[in-house]
Amino acid sequence: MSVSESRITIDVDGAPISGIYGRPDKPFATLALAHGAGAGMEHPFLGGLARALNDDGVATLRFNFPYREAGKRFPDRPPAAIAAWRAVMEVAASRSEGEPLWAAGKSFGGRMASMAVAEGMPAAGLVYLGYPLHPPGKPEKLRDEHLYGLTMPMLFLQGTRDTFATPELLEGVASRIGPTATIEWWDGGDHSFNRVGVKKSAADVGASLAAPVSAFLRGNG
Repeated sequence: MSVSESRITIDVDGAPISGIYGRPDKPFATLALAHGAGAGMEHPFLGGLARALNDDGVATLRFNFPYREAGKRFPDRPPAAIAAWRAVMEVAASRSEGEPLWAAGKSFGGRMASMAVAEGMPAAGLVYLGYPLHPPGKPEKLRDEHLYGLTMPMLFLQGTRDTFATPELLEGVASRIGPTATIEWWDGGDHSFNRVGVKKSAADVGASLAAPVSAFLRGNG
């Protein structure tokens, strides 16, 4: 039986953003889930992932960043995105029953989660769904400095064809972070986790990522 979802409103410094909350009976973890730069919380990829996680015992809270809520295309600057992350995690914590509270995000959303944690936001750990380590074709412009001060478990779920993270560079970053960083390669996957020759809907692709994410949360709870 599918877990029912409820729509909620989250206050970010006086401005509302939308969220979708799903909570199974007695979840073993809660995962706050942010969208990437080009799509909001309604994207089928995030919906498919969230619902599959709900079915496996993970409560989820996906949400829109302020720019998306306002109908803008250009992503928020880090201070605004971090403020949104803090508000979302506070709401997620208020709805929990003491289970571990994780932060996760697709690309931009995951990077902003890591920056929020680097600035003191509490989280049991981080899950990156395609971490944007560098702009495509510009491996010299790494976005990694803040990662080295993080000590909680981190899962980098990354496609081997993702142009936002050259495999050797991401391996090097994870090695420098230390044993708390884990990379799980999605063989043949691009930045959207699509594989050549494999036709799946965005919802099914998102749902297929639930198993490794859930396993990581269980193993580090």
